[in-house]
Amino acid sequence: MLHTRLFALTLLLTVGFFTACSTPAPVQQTQDTSHRNITPSAEWTSIQTPEWYDYTRFDTISVLTWNIEHFVDDFDSPYIDHPRENNPAENLPERRQLLADALKQIDADIVVFQEVESSAFIAAFAQEYFEELGYQLFTSRESDTWYMNVVIMSRIPLGMLYSYANIYTYRSDTSLQNHTNNRMVSVDVLVRPGYNFLLTGVHLKAGRSETDRNWRVGQLNVLRDHYAQVLAINPDARILLTGDLNIMTGHSEYYHMLGQGTAVEFVDPLGDVDSFTHPADNPTRQLDYVLPNTNMKRDMVPGSKQILTPFDATTMRLISDHLPVVARFITTGR
Repeated sequence: MLHTRLFALTLLLTVGFFTACSTPAPVQQTQDTSHRNITPSAEWTSIQTPEWYDYTRFDTISVLTWNIEHFVDDFDSPYIDHPRENNPAENLPERRQLLADALKQIDADIVVFQEVESSAFIAAFAQEYFEELGYQLFTSRESDTWYMNVVIMSRIPLGMLYSYANIYTYRSDTSLQNHTNNRMVSVDVLVRPGYNFLLTGVHLKAGRSETDRNWRVGQLNVLRDHYAQVLAINPDARILLTGDLNIMTGHSEYYHMLGQGTAVEFVDPLGDVDSFTHPADNPTRQLDYVLPNTNMKRDMVPGSKQILTPFDATTMRLISDHLPVVARFITTGR
């Protein structure tokens, strides 16, 4: 298939990075903060530890995903023509404050947002509302013409960013699409010497029609192709798939996503319970996930994957129509 050939073409470019990250050298402490210490092996001497980061603080890390529903800035972009972006809702200032209050309570190390306008907006939002939480990195692959994007906010160093935006994926028997594939991004998270993982944030196609389902399966196939290459290079690679997948438990897409019994297998720690995330004030469906592959599942703190409700149902619905999902992982001792 087309996307398989494209990924095969990039395999030589990615093999060095994943090999480097799988066997990082120890970080040497220094009093000279102008010197940035090399974390991975000598093959990638350009990857360095920023002076603001102390990995000894992160024996465990938490990852949060949250679709925060039409979260746009106050400015009308000349490149995006949509009423919600052109004329932001009047309640956005209140929503921003409530979201900031919730994020302060949750205090996650990495946050994967969906339906936000840009990484620059989220960076400015973080600086204004919760600078004390220490988020340093904000990354995405934004659409040129649409206001809904996936943005990753992190206090952990990040490595290479992988975008699927230009790849055409299956939509129906007669057509392909790349309209929403910018809403799938992966990034290498460099936690400490000996511990890194590939984090994917997604906002897959919404809708319940056959075309919508095919669209999502096509998107999942591209991700699974990428993961298969990662695992072929390093069978012990940790992968974490997060975001609003617009997939409900028990459906064929759900089992395709998990890939039980395949080389690319994910685990849903809440799959056997009613873990509903939508709508926020009266949840009846699970659409939002934090899914580790089998390698990373071994690091999950038991019982740490939770659907969070920092406030009452009415307040949660004011912030967004989705509830946030979090999980925590041990980064030492394996």
